[in-house]
Amino acid sequence: MEKDHQLHDVEKTGVPVAISALGIEADSRLETSPDQKSTATSRNPSLDEDQHEHDQIQDLEALSTIQSSGPPYSVFSKSQKRFIVFLVAWGGFFSPLSANIYFPALNTLAREMHVSNSLINLTLTSYMIFQGLAPTIFGDLADMAGRRPAYAIGLILYVGACIGLALQNSFAALFILRCLQSSGSSSTIALGNGVVADIATSSERGTWMGYATSGPMIAPAVGPVIGGLLAQFLGWRSIFWFLVIMSAAYMIPFFICFPETARNVVGNGSIPPQGWNMSLLNWLETRKAKKAEGQLTPTVSRDESRAAQAELASKRKLRFPNPLGTLHVMFEKDVGLLLLFNSLVYTAFYDVIASVPYLFEQIYGFNDLQIGLSFIPFGFGALCAPLTCGRLMDWNYRRLAKKAGVTIDRKRGDDLKKIPIERARIQVAIPLVYLGNAALLCYGWVVEVETSLAVPLVLHFIMGIGLSGAFNCMSVLLVDFYPLSPATATAANNLARCLLGAAGTAIIQIMIDSMGRGWCFTFIAAVVFCTSPILLVLMRWGPGWRESRRKRLEDSQASSTRP
Repeated sequence: MEKDHQLHDVEKTGVPVAISALGIEADSRLETSPDQKSTATSRNPSLDEDQHEHDQIQDLEALSTIQSSGPPYSVFSKSQKRFIVFLVAWGGFFSPLSANIYFPALNTLAREMHVSNSLINLTLTSYMIFQGLAPTIFGDLADMAGRRPAYAIGLILYVGACIGLALQNSFAALFILRCLQSSGSSSTIALGNGVVADIATSSERGTWMGYATSGPMIAPAVGPVIGGLLAQFLGWRSIFWFLVIMSAAYMIPFFICFPETARNVVGNGSIPPQGWNMSLLNWLETRKAKKAEGQLTPTVSRDESRAAQAELASKRKLRFPNPLGTLHVMFEKDVGLLLLFNSLVYTAFYDVIASVPYLFEQIYGFNDLQIGLSFIPFGFGALCAPLTCGRLMDWNYRRLAKKAGVTIDRKRGDDLKKIPIERARIQVAIPLVYLGNAALLCYGWVVEVETSLAVPLVLHFIMGIGLSGAFNCMSVLLVDFYPLSPATATAANNLARCLLGAAGTAIIQIMIDSMGRGWCFTFIAAVVFCTSPILLVLMRWGPGWRESRRKRLEDSQASSTRP
């Protein structure tokens, strides 16, 4: 009781509480107090030192026995989490927005650059390739050094590339700067998922991830709307100046307010980061804490805070980011299968978007502005999907946890060894996959017979809900597989989906011309349908593969800590 009062007093004063490096859900290596040891021994006299040592070994799947006196998984308040996730969603908006915002201006660019439409389309394909490659470096950097440094480097590179794109006059410059633009902006998606994993437990991760991915999911649909308006009335250069202004506006609250959340840097948020990881507010709070040093309690002092900070720093090995870590993740059985199917769903989603300018100009005679406005139903469906699916995933998580006899602890985290997390996510994804795929099949034949515009737009809305919702569910599951390296895991997702999506974008027009509209989209729907049993495989054998990986990583951690 006295300890609880001390912790409460410290939290009231706003002094960082250095009580845990990673929190219970992400790290179970917590020191057991003498009182707890004596209590445990009194309950079970046969408990020996070996058992104590075994209980303290780190569980890399985030699962220890939850104690009421343990530290919270995250010290960030709900309002702070909302602000953090808002900035995450805003940051994740840039990469897919930049990929699609100049769709309506492609024909104009081809004429001004004196190149063919095929060469201009290469700027789309190259963008997606770098959209997949860059996060393998930024994800490893973020998991190693923290989220803020990776964000800052990516944003600076992105703004510089956008300025260059607005000023350039040649195809070579356009091509190279688009690659740089993609490299800078694509980091935000992987980093955003990592931030959510830092601050949200598994039981509430679906909802928070839904909010965080709302920006990346609606951007492919609303980007052409914005691009069409700008290109029609202000010219194609205004598209890139718009991106410069928007990203500069984002950097203001980011550098002032966005806190470091990486658990290997700040633990559960209670340990102050290094100076170069601090936001302006963090720096001001640290200065205030220094002045109030004489008011610290005997239990939690500035020395303890420094010791906890030094302990985390000793575990981090700053090095050049290694993209091979992402490839290692991809070769895990469950992760590899999940990435394969998720990439196919994303490619189907993106093939529809990429073909809209071509098809709607051919069928309905639309100009750039009309093509941009036709993406609104797709964007609205893509916006509704992650917000709705996140709540459904959390509801299903609670239902399965109750069925497994696990009491959910939103504050400190849950024991995922006892919860079939694969079912919690995939049971929500399966109906969405088939809904979106059925709409995709119908869409092919609707554009084949050239029906009224209302029909394909309604199908766009359904595909926006179904395909993007399923993609979101599977992306959350991927983060659940790797709670300690969420940015690296998401980078693997980006690499797989963007490379496959780039290939799909490069050949979609060729497929439509050679196979016909109806059979082209029928083929894409058939591929998704025939590979959908992967989800059933993951529900059946996924928990065993995940447990095997957990034990392997646990044994590796134990051997590395032995003297």
